[in-house]
Amino acid sequence: MGIETVTTQLTTFLGQRLSRSKSDLELHGRSETHFPLMPPDAVAYPENAQEVAEIVRVCGQHHVPVIGWGVGTSLEGQAQAPSGGVCVDFSRMNRILEIRQADMDVTVQPGVTREALNEELRATGLFFPVDPGANATLGGMASTRASGTTTVRYGGMRQNVLSLEVVTPGGEIIRTGSRARKSSSGYDLTGLFVGAEGTLGLITELTLRLQGQPEAMASAVCAFPSIRNAVSAVIDTIQMGIPMARIELVDVATVQAVNAYSGSGLAEAPHLLLEFHGSESGVAEQSESFGEIARSHGGKGFDWATKAEDRNALWAMRHNAYHAIKATRPGAQVLVTDVCVPISKLAEVIEETRLDLENAGIHGPIVGHVGDGNFHTSMMFDKGDADQLAAVEAASHRMVERALANGGTATGEHGIGIGKKRYMDREHGHGWAIMGAIKQALDPDNTMNPGKLVPPRN
Repeated sequence: MGIETVTTQLTTFLGQRLSRSKSDLELHGRSETHFPLMPPDAVAYPENAQEVAEIVRVCGQHHVPVIGWGVGTSLEGQAQAPSGGVCVDFSRMNRILEIRQADMDVTVQPGVTREALNEELRATGLFFPVDPGANATLGGMASTRASGTTTVRYGGMRQNVLSLEVVTPGGEIIRTGSRARKSSSGYDLTGLFVGAEGTLGLITELTLRLQGQPEAMASAVCAFPSIRNAVSAVIDTIQMGIPMARIELVDVATVQAVNAYSGSGLAEAPHLLLEFHGSESGVAEQSESFGEIARSHGGKGFDWATKAEDRNALWAMRHNAYHAIKATRPGAQVLVTDVCVPISKLAEVIEETRLDLENAGIHGPIVGHVGDGNFHTSMMFDKGDADQLAAVEAASHRMVERALANGGTATGEHGIGIGKKRYMDREHGHGWAIMGAIKQALDPDNTMNPGKLVPPRN
């Protein structure tokens, strides 16, 4: 009866902005990857923090789960509703509140997408650098501590969120942090909520660090005889202090997929895709230095792009790699997973993963943010085939175990959600129990995104 009482009370102030239509529930119960449908009982569309607080208070009074929703691009089931409840969709909270050019920061509502923000910033000479590929909402990106192609130069969400407004499980509206660039004042509550995946509260406002648009940019693609050669070039580049803005790896299977999907015409070999930012002379010098490193590791076929349209086409190809991979087996499902390891171990771990997938008969192209030691696989399997699903899940498990054994982490940027919970104890030891204790202290009734990230309640 709890959900019926909750929906009745929420309708009094949300009206038609509380939906229980089947299509809405299914939309908010889906996953970008292989997880089955887990719909909520209702979807709320608030327009301000006060409404979010009231939604949380009403749900808390009746022990009904609350799950945040941006655009649903998370990959480990973070926004699904395995226990039902109310999904809070932030699509109506999508305003850019204030751009402060002199301070190089901006305050936004959580439903603003990264592309919408950067479009608004174009005339200011500033940009927001975190680029996970998908056009995710900034609230969702903060909740999952997102990163992406530009993290090697500018950092991920952890480094670029200055302060937050958050609705706590008790329905209070709090502010964490300030716009100051550093502080030694108390606990880092901003850092606590960035990456909490909605288990400790709902983000209703973000203040973000901005960067100046570089004077010059140059992108390039370069083929290598092997993954080890490509990664060795990356290691040398980083050790020499060359400030790469992006440095991405695609393996042969991914190259074949993007060639078929977009007619790229790349040689069927592992490639690095890279980008330099800076002054005209700085970019030219960086490009030349990288070229020398790459050639010493067998790199060839450099294709440089300095015009914006050419650079955009190159990165669109990289961002569309997932869709290109899916197109290789229409109708198949995909288990997408990621790990991150120290860069010195990256070539070894990627090669072992590649061999493992081949031995298991799994089509799983690999792409990677190799400047950070982070790589992803997209493992294909036939929908409804339990044996194939078990095989790709086993391969994903071995991939994580391999990363942990080499001093890495179960996920570099996808987060934990439902899919990676079983590795938290192995990776964090008693630290995972402390995460659970924090959750217990802030959310004693376990209403905020239950079943995700932290240990299960006894």
